[in-house]
This record gives sequence, C-alpha cells and structure tokens, in this order.
Amino acid sequence: MVWALKSRRGKTKPRVPEGQRIYAVGDVHGRADLLLALLGRIDADLRAHPTAQPIQVFLGDYIDRGPDSRHVLDLLVWRKEEKTETVFLKGNHEAYACQVLNDPSALAEWQQMGGTPTLLSYGLTPSSRSDPKKEEDIAIAFRQAFPAHHHRFVKGLALSFTCGDFFFAHAGVRPGVSLRLQRQEDLLWIRDDFLLHEDTFGKIVVHGHTPTTEPDIRPNRINIDTGAYATGRLTCLVLEADQMRFL
Repeated sequence: MVWALKSRRGKTKPRVPEGQRIYAVGDVHGRADLLLALLGRIDADLRAHPTAQPIQVFLGDYIDRGPDSRHVLDLLVWRKEEKTETVFLKGNHEAYACQVLNDPSALAEWQQMGGTPTLLSYGLTPSSRSDPKKEEDIAIAFRQAFPAHHHRFVKGLALSFTCGDFFFAHAGVRPGVSLRLQRQEDLLWIRDDFLLHEDTFGKIVVHGHTPTTEPDIRPNRINIDTGAYATGRLTCLVLEADQMRFL
C-alpha cells in the first residue's frame, strides 16, 4: 500500500528529491534471519521498480538482544561492499559495544542492555556462578574475537543522514535545537522529550530506538522500530517523491 505524505500546516508535502528512493530499515537487534529476508525484498522491489538512485538507510542497533549479531554485521559489511548506495547510522547499542572494546568496566552495563547474546554470537561464554570470569578477561576476549572488518564498520557509523525533507537518526533529536547542532547523546538515546514533542523539527525525523507494534507515523516523525528481536517484524520504510510505503 502506498500513502501520500501529508502536508505540514499548509506547506507542500514532504518529499525526497526527484529520481531518489529511500529504503529505511529499523532496528535489527541480532535478527540476521529477518535482515537477510528483508534485503531480498529490497532487491526484488528494485528489480520490479527500478529507480535512478536508490539509497538504503539503516537506523542502527544492529546488535544485542537477538541471537546472531555477528552474522548481522557480516551481512551489513557485505551490503556496504556491494555497488549500492548505503548509509549506516549508529545506535546506542553499537556505542555500548565500542565502549566495551575500550573500557572493560562497561561490560556489566552492556550485558544488562542485551549484550550477552552478542558475546555468545562471537563464541564467548559470559561469566556465571558456575564459571566466574573477570570483566577485563571477557572484554579482552571480545576484543580478540571481534574481526577487524566489524571494528572498521562500527567505527565508521554515521550519526545522522539528511535527504530532501527527511532527517534520519537512530533515536531522534532534541526539540528546539538545529538539526545541524544535535548532540550525539540525543541522536542515540533521546526518548520522551522527542517523542512527546508535537511541533515541527524542521524536517520529518525517521527514527527507531523505541519499539512499537506498528510503524508510528506522526506529522513530524516516523518511528520504524517494530521490535524485530521480540516480534519477528523488521520494518522497511520506502520514501519516493511525496509517497510512502512499507516492505
């Protein structure tokens, strides 16, 4: 189904530039099976409906919670190396993993946030009562198991992306602050101050971070995190001209 985007308070409808099509993908969270299937649907859509400049935008939180974070990163690295235009944004869970790679003291907090399945996907066994391990030893083992191409990938993640009348970020933006001046902390972590704001942000913000049962379409933002790790639903928003649809 295709929807025409609504105009904003009498202004023209938000749109992406002529000849471009955006495929925006929500939070994957270790569900390599869903990601692989969705990439296939994107490719099939492009074959059925070619366009001059397709851009695939991934909104972050590729790892944690789900069972196969390592394979997810392999798929995304492979996607990046293909001859397609891709944009990979940073999520707060990638920020946690990067922190653990540099600071073992962050391990416990990361595991509380869903990092344990990621460790398991890299062949590591977290600490337990029957097999206690030092945080530093686990962090060192994670650093050694984390491939160089995965490290380059997460280090190179962008914080935001703009196309036409749309601004893409993992969590959202701070109301009242120019989109050019947004802080990393807000782009990765913000919730209520952003979600409850009903006025314009200057552009339509496409984001994830806060799971919903269905895509949440508001006049000033679109949330496409449908809780893939728990629901089995990984959402892709397609934007073209002033039209919107979902894969």
